[in-house]
Amino acid sequence: MNGNTKILRNTNSIINHKYLIVIVLFFCATIFQGCATTSKNSDQDLDPIDPHEKVNRASYDFTDRVDRVVFEPIVNNYIDYVPDAAQRSIGNFYDNLSYPNVVLNVFLQGKVKQGFQDSLRFFVNSSIGLFGLFDMATHMGLQKHDEDFGQTLGVWGVNTGSYLFIPFMGPSSERDVSSIPVSIFTNVLFYAGLAVGTSFAAPLTVLGAIDKRARLSGPMRIRDEAALDPYLFVREASLQQREFLIHDGQLPLDLYYEPFQDNPFEKDKKKQKL
Repeated sequence: MNGNTKILRNTNSIINHKYLIVIVLFFCATIFQGCATTSKNSDQDLDPIDPHEKVNRASYDFTDRVDRVVFEPIVNNYIDYVPDAAQRSIGNFYDNLSYPNVVLNVFLQGKVKQGFQDSLRFFVNSSIGLFGLFDMATHMGLQKHDEDFGQTLGVWGVNTGSYLFIPFMGPSSERDVSSIPVSIFTNVLFYAGLAVGTSFAAPLTVLGAIDKRARLSGPMRIRDEAALDPYLFVREASLQQREFLIHDGQLPLDLYYEPFQDNPFEKDKKKQKL
């Protein structure tokens, strides 16, 4: 019994250290990128949106190569052999596990009514929906929302900052990278892993990664077929999507033109002055 107890303690210690390492790495990446911004601002040739493009491209290329060699074959088999109904239930399950993150950030954004509705959605799907396998809340009129801490900071006026591409995590920014540790600590799977152990959490984590990659198969196929520069395609699409989410789909007029192109209204004003 003493030997088993020691093994369990060591296992839990390893889990804790893994999560701490992930969090520390993300914070270090943020600090590093912030320092790099300060040192490179004098270079007028740098894109103000993406001043770390060389590093970001290297991260993107590395992640893309690993994805094509390791994840893509597994995901293709998952899509081919797992029935669509089962894939929907698996997706619903993982969406429900992470939904406390949505609830928290809805309240932080001051959307009190929506916060109570999202809380009820999580409760309904966790109970009647059998731990989220079935999205019963949507059938009851409780719509699904997508909120995170990066959006919350954006709602309260924090600038996006420089674009970042986090290896294996995907597109982000100096502002949005802060949402990563928050999403970890608000995910039910994090606490299930701490309570039960690696033997329970590890397979669910792997399946969750496969499910997430499978849901991105369509957009990634479009990227491969349509984009002349896949990196730029991903960057522009992700930045535009973030602005869309922050403003709940009601973008100010200037965001249809900036930061991706010059504002034509500003050009007109300059012409009038001349």
